Amino acid sequence: MGRRFKDPAIGKDIESLARESDHRALIAWAVECAERVLPLFEEHSPNDPRPRRAMEVLREFGRTGRFSMKVVREASLSAHAAARECPDDGPARFAARAAGQAVATAHVPTHATGAAYYAAKAIATVRPLDADAIIEERKWQYRRLVELIDELGTDGEKVRLFRR
Repeated sequence: MGRRFKDPAIGKDIESLARESDHRALIAWAVECAERVLPLFEEHSPNDPRPRRAMEVLREFGRTGRFSMKVVREASLSAHAAARECPDDGPARFAARAAGQAVATAHVPTHATGAAYYAAKAIATVRPLDADAIIEERKWQYRRLVELIDELGTDGEKVRLFRR
């Protein structure tokens, strides 16, 4: 990448909002953040299904509420293994890491912020001289989390994302 990734100040706002957010909203948000950059991994490794599989596992948990630590852990570790097989500090690596963090949100909600962070890092590697691209991604992430919190409501209805 050449330049070290510097998270814009909004990153702290995202972390603060995430700490106050419902688990289901964080799951939906983590999926969306990771899937925005997943094509960067799939372009690099089109025959490697591990990060995409992680998203399927997380979506299934979001739809059903059924949790298997073994399945979630395996999906997360597999996505991170795929990341290690990518070039250092490249977009494919960070996209796979975003997927690995996203699926871990099923077990630990705060992993959602890791998915968003790695998604921003993936974008930073694609557009290393465009600081605005990173800021815009982080602003989108913040706005999207707010929207998902609003969509979820207080009665526990399922987020539309999981009805696919």
